Amino acid sequence: MYTGSCLCESVQFEISGNISDIVYCHCSKCRKAQGSAFATNGNLKLVDFKFIAGEHLLTQYDSGNGQLKYFCQKCGSPIMSKNTNTPELIRVRLGTIDSAITEKPEAHIFVSSKANWEEINDSLPQHDEY
Repeated sequence: MYTGSCLCESVQFEISGNISDIVYCHCSKCRKAQGSAFATNGNLKLVDFKFIAGEHLLTQYDSGNGQLKYFCQKCGSPIMSKNTNTPELIRVRLGTIDSAITEKPEAHIFVSSKANWEEINDSLPQHDEY
């Protein structure tokens, strides 16, 4: 079981299953959503995700192609995203998880559009796209 929250701790959640497909995403949309060089995201089954508090404080942004991103209205923390093509899954921003995570990142994606000031210095596979 994992627990997580936004920066102001108004939105709190639990994850009861495993996190899979953990990647560092370097696309321009993730950079803007995170305000950083990349976003670290992982998939999980929607049935394994439960809000404990603050679900009503989420705001949604439709970033196109069926991608819906959810943020805390109070502090702006990105919590998760959903894709209408895979409604049984959600992608969680790993930075919002408060528990120690046992699963590890598997790859860097969209490195073809990474920030020009960023250097990737690990041995994980790098992919130009998803």
